[in-house]
Amino acid sequence: MEQLFEAKKIRITIFFVLLLLGLFLAVQAVGAAMGLRYIGTGIAPTNTIVVSGHGEAFKVPDIATFTFSVVSDSATVATAQQNAATKINATTAYLVNAGVDKNDIQTSNYSVQPQYEYQQANCPPGVLCPQGKQVLTGYEVTQTTTVKVRDTSKAGDLLAGVGKQGASEVSGLTFTFNDPDSVQNMARDNAIAAAKTKADGLAKSLGVSLVRVVSFTENVNGGGPMPMMYGAKAMDAGVASSPTVSPGQTTVSEDVTITYEIR
Repeated sequence: MEQLFEAKKIRITIFFVLLLLGLFLAVQAVGAAMGLRYIGTGIAPTNTIVVSGHGEAFKVPDIATFTFSVVSDSATVATAQQNAATKINATTAYLVNAGVDKNDIQTSNYSVQPQYEYQQANCPPGVLCPQGKQVLTGYEVTQTTTVKVRDTSKAGDLLAGVGKQGASEVSGLTFTFNDPDSVQNMARDNAIAAAKTKADGLAKSLGVSLVRVVSFTENVNGGGPMPMMYGAKAMDAGVASSPTVSPGQTTVSEDVTITYEIR
């Protein structure tokens, strides 16, 4: 009876040993299988081709931006500031009434500068005169405002209109996009498509297949119209003629370089 019990105990022990061994081997097998996914992933490809592509996108700008300044001179700072504020408030009211959103009118510079005049001493002939001196004659207040025009057809009228309200300097008319990323993305997509077409043709000629993209670089070329300068001479003469403003069509371009692994 005791021998039967010992034999049964040995069989149970062997069973558990075999079970643990099986579980260990199963875990090792699963780990090895999962590791196969990563074999070679850190190895740089040795067979590659490099292609480039150029893409362009064309769009009419939908935003015009310009700046204007009012300048006021007076014997005191307070009076100069008051005069400048009167001109700015009138110009801002004009722009808002013309359809420009208040959020698109931004003060970009404000300065108060003392004004001096060099005065020479008035001495009779033959008398040694002291040197002249700088004499404070007043103060100049300058306030510069940047305006964003979302209806580019109004840009010319607004340029002339701010002159009527007292602006003495108007410049920096530029055209941009409300959503520049969308135009740039179009140029990039066209450049990538051009590079892919070139890679497909090259692979066919070489008798190889494209495997994957190894690297990608891009070079944004940009583009667009040069800023237009609308001078202040016509305003000084009291003339407020509306200039002809044409936003034209802006070209945005991009170049890409793609490296493909081949086999």
